[in-house]
Amino acid sequence: MERPDTPEWVRDAVFYQIFPDRFARSLSVPKPQNLDEWGTAPTYNGYQGGDLAGVAEHLDYIQELGANAVYFTPVFQSASNHRYHTHDYEKVDPMLGGDAALRRLLDAAHARGMRVVLDGVFNHASRGFFQFHDILENGPDSAYLDWFKVSGFPVNAYHLDVAPNYEAWWNLPALPKFNIRNPEVREYLLNVAVRWIDFGIDGWRLDVANEIDDDEFWREFRRRVRAANPEAYIVGEVWTDSQHWLRGDMWDAVMNYHFTRACLAFFSRGEVEMAELQKTSLHPTPEPGAESFARSIERLLSLYAPETNAVMLNLLGSHDTARFVSLAKGDFSALRLATLFQMTYPGAPSIYYGDEIGMQGAHDPANRGAFPWHDRSAWDLDLLHEIQRLTALRHARPALRRGSFRVLHAIGDVFAHARKLGDEVVLVAFNAGDSTQRLDLPVHDQAADGAELADPWSHQKVRVDAGCIRGLELPPRSGKVLASS
Repeated sequence: MERPDTPEWVRDAVFYQIFPDRFARSLSVPKPQNLDEWGTAPTYNGYQGGDLAGVAEHLDYIQELGANAVYFTPVFQSASNHRYHTHDYEKVDPMLGGDAALRRLLDAAHARGMRVVLDGVFNHASRGFFQFHDILENGPDSAYLDWFKVSGFPVNAYHLDVAPNYEAWWNLPALPKFNIRNPEVREYLLNVAVRWIDFGIDGWRLDVANEIDDDEFWREFRRRVRAANPEAYIVGEVWTDSQHWLRGDMWDAVMNYHFTRACLAFFSRGEVEMAELQKTSLHPTPEPGAESFARSIERLLSLYAPETNAVMLNLLGSHDTARFVSLAKGDFSALRLATLFQMTYPGAPSIYYGDEIGMQGAHDPANRGAFPWHDRSAWDLDLLHEIQRLTALRHARPALRRGSFRVLHAIGDVFAHARKLGDEVVLVAFNAGDSTQRLDLPVHDQAADGAELADPWSHQKVRVDAGCIRGLELPPRSGKVLASS
């Protein structure tokens, strides 16, 4: 098979993931009356009224953070605050501002050189989806009976103490699973995918995509989406090894939860909130320590072609996990170190909204809190500025986006790696421990003897001597960057 053809722009992307109901509420979008007050403790069912116009009004903030791409959890009409229960795939939810708000957002983002990726929930619909609702109303006489796999009548869609008599995601009655073998269903979903690409979105994140066990569907999905936009990004949600879908004929990348696991284990030194970790497939994490971290990272890079690794969606948290700093028992140094690694590792970094200002939260719904726009006292400004500094470093250094990756050192609490592109080299060293470490850091073939490397912020220089940087000092819980001029 040919080498994977992955979108060039993703190599330069820093993503910002937004849960629309909780990011920003615009006064320009009419809302129902029964909303939770903005900033109250998030609930499973309550709406706080965020919308896409609110996002458009805060593009300055997102751009100043250093993000140049946005991934949204679902935006189509739904009777759930998370909108994974899709009612209408051809209409942006009116509470989010409707199609007009998405048009405004896309135009504003594209004018800034920013990209927008939407969430495609194509494995299952909802009880409110018209074709399933027709089955509820008409039973075995429904014209859409073969859109789903129904095994009996009357259809049991609401009695929670009785299992649904139709295929449903995780057997949840609210989420009837599409009969993907039905040509009408396939055509409907493929047309939805192309419709929104034609509207102007820059790609799709595919919800529970591995559960659509039909390779030819995904191959046709790719053919049609790429015909509409040859640079469209297609990224699946899979929490395990994903070689099957990443050979160049289906998706470009996956949400890199293996990366999340490795970072959590190393930078938290294994000190994690186990009860929260066990609620997701992040459990179990690898053993702590630099040696284990190096094995995890090098194994992960070996799974896929370089063209795929270059566009993997590398995340530290999402709407499906407790926030990274909460999993790390409130250790913000773990988040800072992990973000430095994330910004200097191959692939596209993804920041979950609010992590950059220190928002915390356990598993759903606590990880989906409202962004505190009106309470700047809740912002960790030092953390925000640190993340801005790290995204700026990534944008400034082509080697961090397109260079080779090599582990230089992995012993105890100390890990170091190099990125190299042509004559440009960037070395990054971490001390995850609680005591200062001094070491002679081998640079191998990454920089020649006599070469000078400098800290990009302090501009303090070091010289390569006999294949090493001698006497490199790493304070506790710190990272160090050294780059060629």
